Amino acid sequence: MTGDVLEAHGVSVDAGSLLALRYLVDTAPDAVPSMTALPGSFVHKRRGRGLEVADVRIFEQGDDIRHVDRNATARTGVPHVRTFQDERDRTTLLIADFRAPMLWGTRRAFRSVAAAEQLALIGWRAIAEGGRVGLMALSRAEPVFVPIRGRERAMIAVVGGLVKAHRTALQQQISNPRNEPQPLDDCLRMVEQLAPHGASVVLASSLDEVGPEWETVITALAHRVSFSILHLRDAFEQNPDEGSYPFESSAGRVGLGLVKGKDRHLIDDVVTRLPELGVSVCPIDSALAPGERGMPNGG
Repeated sequence: MTGDVLEAHGVSVDAGSLLALRYLVDTAPDAVPSMTALPGSFVHKRRGRGLEVADVRIFEQGDDIRHVDRNATARTGVPHVRTFQDERDRTTLLIADFRAPMLWGTRRAFRSVAAAEQLALIGWRAIAEGGRVGLMALSRAEPVFVPIRGRERAMIAVVGGLVKAHRTALQQQISNPRNEPQPLDDCLRMVEQLAPHGASVVLASSLDEVGPEWETVITALAHRVSFSILHLRDAFEQNPDEGSYPFESSAGRVGLGLVKGKDRHLIDDVVTRLPELGVSVCPIDSALAPGERGMPNGG
């Protein structure tokens, strides 16, 4: 029974599907969430003069004579030099939240599965633009870390890490469903050691159980890296049907919860505070397949 659950569509992270997203990035680049800190609008540390010529202009006092363009100089009779584009370190660290609050969903897929899909899209786009990608996946177990690398092999390793970490998280949730999740602020403290200064860090999370030091931790991160969050939401959170719903808390308490129409659009204080702390936020509806955009009811 457990094996069937782990392989169910929308419940498990499928390696083949994540690898296939590479072609979606190639054919529909707009499918990747558009955020200031995401690949395509990098702000990165410089690694020195690049090799690509940006312009050829007249020689000026102080220019390096090694950059003299012989062809332009011979053609015009006036010394010309080449200028080059700065090479930038396009490094992206993907962070997947596979803690217990992410392991559920009422429509197409679990929020955790949708998170893996969106992170894979971002990773493939970063690689396509010449960047390097790594992964940290969070669950009850030790985080799964895939070192930052470049080229296609980097994303193959990231996909493998996502599949492994998600399967472990599901197994742990099935075996012990009442275990409290580790606060997100504790999980993120190690990012400072893993992400190079100036890198892009993208967290995919529902932002449940962020912990008491959440704002302190992400404020410190936002000063060191370009920090962005994909906020995963289930359709039920956005527009639940009114009525009473049975529930069981992680502590084992059971009962009925009443949902009223006026409760549908409660503002999440954690999310609304993020832009003030220098963090970009992009809402993601887990009911939509990769490449589809939008949140129900303007989420």
